[in-house]
Amino acid sequence: MEKPVIGITTGDINGVGIELIIKIFSDNRMLDMCTPVIFASNKAINYYRKTVTEHALNFASIKSFDQINYKQVNIFNCWDEEVAIQPGALNELGGKYAVRSLLVATQCLKDGEINALVTAPIHKSNTQLPDFNYTGHTPFLKETFGVKDVVMMLYSGAFRVALVTEHIPVAEVANHLSVEKITGKTQILHETLVKDFGIDKPKIAILGLNPHAGDDGLIGKEEETIIKPAIKKLQDQGMLVFGPYSADGFFARSQYTHFDAVVAMYHDQGLIPFKTIAANSGVNYTCGLPVIRTSPDHGVAFDIAGQNIADPDSMREAVFEAIDILRQRQSYLANTANPVKKHRLAAER
Repeated sequence: MEKPVIGITTGDINGVGIELIIKIFSDNRMLDMCTPVIFASNKAINYYRKTVTEHALNFASIKSFDQINYKQVNIFNCWDEEVAIQPGALNELGGKYAVRSLLVATQCLKDGEINALVTAPIHKSNTQLPDFNYTGHTPFLKETFGVKDVVMMLYSGAFRVALVTEHIPVAEVANHLSVEKITGKTQILHETLVKDFGIDKPKIAILGLNPHAGDDGLIGKEEETIIKPAIKKLQDQGMLVFGPYSADGFFARSQYTHFDAVVAMYHDQGLIPFKTIAANSGVNYTCGLPVIRTSPDHGVAFDIAGQNIADPDSMREAVFEAIDILRQRQSYLANTANPVKKHRLAAER
């Protein structure tokens, strides 16, 4: 595969997104792996270049893809007007231009102008706009690309945690669980592990909802009435799915190291242990899309925005992973289209 064209959104322009972009792509070695296209404006990039002085970002300024320079970082100008950037401020402008960057980048992804998308963090409270009535990137991309469902998965190396429910109150989690939802999410995860991560027979752990995974119904009934039937259904389909596991002991005893992925019932059940273990190396991936989208596993970080102290590791990993997943998916699709080659490769394994 030739060098892929990777699109990168700014996220909230008052957050750490642009600072991270400058730190990552001022390293010219990134150009050996991809052609970056930053969906922003020259003026926004130049504002943050003044605060990230030790990183010299050179770029080509473009307004259409017939101007793209494959040997440079490209700034695709999504707006020309002056914008009052206020690092650390949660305001309307931060959300407005985060959405502008995302909408333009997503259209370019749909049009095939870019091969994969890496999204810098946005803030949910200032992105509720007439043209963006979503709680985040994931539901927006799900609707935009017309898929029935997607799965939010965070991973670092071989440690992968997927969520059945995402950004909902803890008090509502149990009401959002069903056999159909758990099986559907796990099926999407399973397909992703095969297609995008090259794992022929993924081994997946399912966590319980309640303490001690319900203690056989003594501490909640969801394991008996919902989670165990879902596991049985998935096993009947031939998947290597096990559980339900008590979340505390599962992570404390490092049982996750024996599985290709872990399915958590709700946000903090999966992401607190993940972020504790993975530190700054985690990547967020949207499973189930026909396109590839990654992001760092952190938020806008208003508390440190504009101070030149944001750590680019997670964002950099998101770029690397977008490239790797793109190559793996193309290889999978090529092998699927050639069953003789696929059979030979399986035999070699």
